[in-house]
Amino acid sequence: MSDIAKLQIGENSYEFPLVKGTENEVAIDIKALRSATNGVITIDPGYKNTGSCESAITFLDGEKGILRYRGYSIEELAEKADFLEVAYALIFGDLPTKEQLDKFHADIKTKSVVDDDIKKILDAFPKTAHPMGILSSLTSALTAFNPSSVNVDSEEEMYNAIVKIMAKFPVLVAWTMRKQKGLPLNYGSKSLGYVENIMKMMFEEPNEDYVMNPIIKDALDKLLILHADHEQNCSTSTVRIVGSSHAGLFASLSAGISALWGPLHGGANQAVLEMLEAIKADGGDTKKYMAKAKDKSDPFRLMGFGHRVYKNFDPRAKIIKKAADEVLKDLGIEDPILDIARGLEQEALNDPYFVDRKLYPNVDFYSGIIYRAMNIPVEMFTVMFAMGRLPGWIAQWKEMRLGKEPIGRPRQIYTGENLRPFKTIDNR
Repeated sequence: MSDIAKLQIGENSYEFPLVKGTENEVAIDIKALRSATNGVITIDPGYKNTGSCESAITFLDGEKGILRYRGYSIEELAEKADFLEVAYALIFGDLPTKEQLDKFHADIKTKSVVDDDIKKILDAFPKTAHPMGILSSLTSALTAFNPSSVNVDSEEEMYNAIVKIMAKFPVLVAWTMRKQKGLPLNYGSKSLGYVENIMKMMFEEPNEDYVMNPIIKDALDKLLILHADHEQNCSTSTVRIVGSSHAGLFASLSAGISALWGPLHGGANQAVLEMLEAIKADGGDTKKYMAKAKDKSDPFRLMGFGHRVYKNFDPRAKIIKKAADEVLKDLGIEDPILDIARGLEQEALNDPYFVDRKLYPNVDFYSGIIYRAMNIPVEMFTVMFAMGRLPGWIAQWKEMRLGKEPIGRPRQIYTGENLRPFKTIDNR
């Protein structure tokens, strides 16, 4: 392959260099396009064909169903590592040694207390407030209690900022759920692991000791790992572009949470449960809804099946399906909603229409089932997604700032009115 791309515009020809990634991905470097062509730009709504950056964090191949963090396969990470190890690898580049992991965890524990005034902000929200709105606001509010901006050229300052948010974010997640449930706000224990503390803070009842279920803990660990990063998606791109203005880490993360909130992004697993509830309310006939999904004239959409990036299968879904089966078996829950979910799953896996189109259950489908089984409110599902995505956002923000990337400033093609005269109000 040539190392240049040629562009013909009218009678003029232009050459632009090709950039090649370590997995042989190829991009046309058009940084000089406007200056070379006297103002011509590309237009790519949704940026589906536009690379916004070069990144060494996550590799994703949707056609082959490959997902790797820092070169490590998602399958090995989910099987052999815990969430904090994966977070460390994403943020710092390599899986930690035992000494590095122990220090990281110990440092996180020292920063795990949230300023008490944050509770006053939380108290101001009504119970009806959506948890994602609360989480975004509380994350942004942390800036007020940590006002100094991070000097990104200082390794120590960067590390301290990372430790702070890794420590305080699980507290905000737990408090957001406990606010909704009317439970007292609590803290974790320095004797517990990172994920164990998340569970304790979320589920501990005020009148009894919390007993950890190892199967649920393992499933949550895997879910957080599977959601930890996913290349330049909507929320990650938001974190990077907000950070490119040199906004602080907490403010950039708050923006990412808001981007994740949308039903086309992190809200997908919530949409799965809402769909299941609607099917139940209509009698629970899964065959009827599978037929509706196949009818192109029917507006019904089957949520949690297929993926806009993975064209064959979602590698995360294969991993979490096993965990979902283990959780449901261990808890022995009798729940018509989960019965409907399993019915849809079996029909989709065996129906030629879905099999031929690669419309398999995706990670959102199974994560919704697990969170439902864990008695997490449906409005909290996207908050749990944010908890998993935290280290990926941090890693992407850190890479962007250390890489001295310029401020994000997309162009546009103007399609409005041409110059026209101003008319005074009595002549309009």
